[in-house]
Amino acid sequence: MAAQTLYDKLWQDHLVEERDDGSALIYVDRQLLHEVTSPQAFEGLKLAGRQPWRREANVATPDHNVPTDSEQRQHGVAGIIDATSRLQVQTLDENCREFSIPEFSINDARQGIVHVIGPEQGLTLPGMTVVCGDSHTATIGALACLAHGIGTSEVEHVLATQCLIQKKSRNMQVRVEGQLGPGVSAKDMILAIIAHLGTAGGTGYAIEFAGSAVQALSMEGRMTLCNMAIEAGARVGMVAVDDTTLEYVRTRPYAPQGAQWEAAVAYWRTLHSDEDAHFDAVVRLDAQSIAPQVSWGTSPEMVLPIHATLPDPAQTDAVRAAAWRRAYEYMGLRPGMKVSDIPVDRVFIGSCTNSRIEDLRAAAAVIRGRRVAASVKQALVVPGSGQVKRQAEAEGLDAIFTAAGFEWRLPGCSMCLAMNADRLGAGEHCASTSNRNFEGRQGQGGRTHLVSPAMAAAAALAGHFVDVREF
Repeated sequence: MAAQTLYDKLWQDHLVEERDDGSALIYVDRQLLHEVTSPQAFEGLKLAGRQPWRREANVATPDHNVPTDSEQRQHGVAGIIDATSRLQVQTLDENCREFSIPEFSINDARQGIVHVIGPEQGLTLPGMTVVCGDSHTATIGALACLAHGIGTSEVEHVLATQCLIQKKSRNMQVRVEGQLGPGVSAKDMILAIIAHLGTAGGTGYAIEFAGSAVQALSMEGRMTLCNMAIEAGARVGMVAVDDTTLEYVRTRPYAPQGAQWEAAVAYWRTLHSDEDAHFDAVVRLDAQSIAPQVSWGTSPEMVLPIHATLPDPAQTDAVRAAAWRRAYEYMGLRPGMKVSDIPVDRVFIGSCTNSRIEDLRAAAAVIRGRRVAASVKQALVVPGSGQVKRQAEAEGLDAIFTAAGFEWRLPGCSMCLAMNADRLGAGEHCASTSNRNFEGRQGQGGRTHLVSPAMAAAAALAGHFVDVREF
């Protein structure tokens, strides 16, 4: 057999049928559902008189619309003030009851952001195909899964058939070799990769992250990389199985046990690219060259190291110059400014990119014994799940945050996107650990700057962006 990449292996293991035109039918091991992209899918089942083909392969939780403050949350769904948000969460509950779909409802101890709870519960395991009506499903590729977002009509199709029509992507390997410096994280790594590739550089590819710097990352760090593969234009991001993967999975509630565990591990250890596998593109970066990163514009590729100055549109091509000028106008910035001179009005530590326990530990380590700057209007810490929240509280991280002037919240997508009560006002600059900085992403007129948890924490203390290594 010819040498295969990790993506080739996952594709072949789940291929039901392939046609001459390149279209293929792929079996789906796990579908994750949330309140935003599932209502129309369930309605389609009702109208067609269909039932889910394999109920237990689907798991649901509300995350995008749920409030993260305890006052609303204590009343459950009824406590959601916004009528549209309340209806979406109610509809998910009703559909899951009607179709017998397992759900971690709004105040279930296991509730959280869908891309966080899948791995932490062991619902998503190495070698699986995983889909969800959300583009950041790519996060789960950190477990050597073939994981990606799908549309609402496809959500219905998977519910009804547990299969999906796809076309195979090309293979790209992104190799990061060497050792990250102190204060530099997986978030800085992926922002640097996107700055190098551009937001279309990965289009049409499945990206496998590899190299010694990637292998040195924790599972949380690998999830951050794969989460933002979509921002480089790829649909899929993956990391091969190694001992780090197996140790992470071993204790998860839904992980196999006993003889099943041993059989699973034997298969999982094959989930890596063969030594002489062919990649259609290979990108190489030196980990030691990566500094803490800050996005300055309205696209994830508009990102710079902390000590840089903002670029001059006159020094680039016409297409990019036009995008930069629009970004400067929206962001209220100007060429030649130092990144460290950009003020911060709000700080958000959370989202499916950076809301896991390691992320909160990194932020708390910077904040401990210090105070949020008086000029910062609000600083939020939003755990990615109930489990992350309980673990952080057991470690005393919540006390560190609240003593410094941060708000300690309940799990949810929160200020990642303007779909709940946590949002930016027009003109406000936010140091955000989320994944997108599009116009209006965090609120109409809001200005998003993507950073790591440690960099967000440092910005909260200084009132502007600062090199966390100086802390």
